[in-house]
Amino acid sequence: MVGLGGSGLNAVAEALRLGRSVVGLDAGTVGSGAAGRNGGFLLAGLPDFYHRAVARLGRERAAAIYRLTLDELDGMDFRRVGSERRADSPEEADDCAAMLDSLRADGFPAEPLPGGVLLPTDGAFDPLARCRALAAQVVGKGARLFEGTRWPSGIQAGVTVVAVDGGLETLFPELAGRVRTARLQMLATEPTTAVTIPRPVYARWGYDYWQQLPDGRLAIGGCRDRFLDGEWSTDPTPTGAVQSCIEGVLRDRVGVPDHVAVTHRWAGCVGFTDDHMPVCEEVRPGVFAVGGYSGTGNVLGALYGRAAVRLALGEPLRELEPLAG
Repeated sequence: MVGLGGSGLNAVAEALRLGRSVVGLDAGTVGSGAAGRNGGFLLAGLPDFYHRAVARLGRERAAAIYRLTLDELDGMDFRRVGSERRADSPEEADDCAAMLDSLRADGFPAEPLPGGVLLPTDGAFDPLARCRALAAQVVGKGARLFEGTRWPSGIQAGVTVVAVDGGLETLFPELAGRVRTARLQMLATEPTTAVTIPRPVYARWGYDYWQQLPDGRLAIGGCRDRFLDGEWSTDPTPTGAVQSCIEGVLRDRVGVPDHVAVTHRWAGCVGFTDDHMPVCEEVRPGVFAVGGYSGTGNVLGALYGRAAVRLALGEPLRELEPLAG
């Protein structure tokens, strides 16, 4: 197993469950990539908003994948406070209404908000803590994990699963036409009572997003689309221009006063695909790649990590079949 983020660690757990001996490698540390650097949103569904997923994949498959993500959420330990999508324009408000109608038509929980949608099944968590807990669990079950260890091209293994999101096309140049890595930047403030935000928020078509942590800190990211060419990057270093833009959203859109200090700035690199469907396939003989979650890997990554292991070992996908298309 290559990659010890959420997807890779769930893949390790699945291989152990299937009775296999597992060695896991990561060039960094457990959760040091986007799996531990993201905004901590836990969202049901695919990267496309639900009605758009229905249009792209068909109602049956889109609904089946949505149900899989809901089931996955039910087995996770997180703050189930819901999430909301907020519209920043009349056009986006109409899109939110279409999303709400489509979810309700298929029996999924969703509630209207003024110009937006509330998804009560969603929530938030600490992504790095989750990765570390998963790592401890699989080590306790016999997996051998090695941090600071790069994947040697001549590795001898029955099968190899590479669960890497950001930079996947660098490891596999044959995927370069399908996967492209983007840098997603965030910042966090000191604790504050100046605003109260009860649940994670997606705004402006999902390009801006924020949540308030239990201790009162605000974590906010976005603005990538305003600097698009520069943010197609595998370099996880925050930049002044994007950070300034995010801080502008923090002050002007979210309403956090200037006296509330920004205490942390960071970025993570994630893989995007043109069709917004993750990669999960054999890319070389005996080598399977999984990744490209288009910014929504916290739930999907766990599902696709398990699916990749089953494919690699020739096991039936069973309930994960909708992921394979």
